[in-house]
Amino acid sequence: MPAFPAPQDTLQADRALVEAVLAGAPGAFERLVREYQGLCWHVIDRMVRHPEDTRELCQEAFLRVHQALHQYRGESALKSWIAQVAYSVAKRHLEKKRIPLADAAGGDDGRSLLESIGDGFDLEASTADGEAVALLHAAIERLPPLQRTLLTLYHLEELPIGEISRVTGLAEGTIKSHLFRSRKQLRGLLEPTVGVFAA
Repeated sequence: MPAFPAPQDTLQADRALVEAVLAGAPGAFERLVREYQGLCWHVIDRMVRHPEDTRELCQEAFLRVHQALHQYRGESALKSWIAQVAYSVAKRHLEKKRIPLADAAGGDDGRSLLESIGDGFDLEASTADGEAVALLHAAIERLPPLQRTLLTLYHLEELPIGEISRVTGLAEGTIKSHLFRSRKQLRGLLEPTVGVFAA
């Protein structure tokens, strides 16, 4: 599948860091962890929503990164590769706990409203002030784990759809569909509180 190539200088820096870790250079793996622990936390925390589990799963993810780093080929950004490991660890955790990945939990919040709303919802424009941001995060918490994670990868980590496809193993069309539904659902959850957003 076509992927959005990372800029060449990014790929070179990624390869250099990986080579340093594999060569056992002092502090190299610690640098990798420092650089990507925020990404790892975002992905896993959006999936599992339990701080203690997230901490343990982040450690597990970096252990796996360390064990499998020799498999990194440098064809895509290291960020995407590490996000893929984190996603895989979190997904396995949810499967073990029998927590549905994509089925909506907690009833049909905003469902009736969603039917009549188009895709003109601008996520960024709707969060212009702090109160709206807090409401947005509360609304995101009510989405299923997969939709929370896709929104995080797309809007917070700013990964392109092609890279998210590599991370999650989902088809690009499926990701777009989830993002579309998530935005509609967020709009349905936020409109009663914040009022109708400008198109």
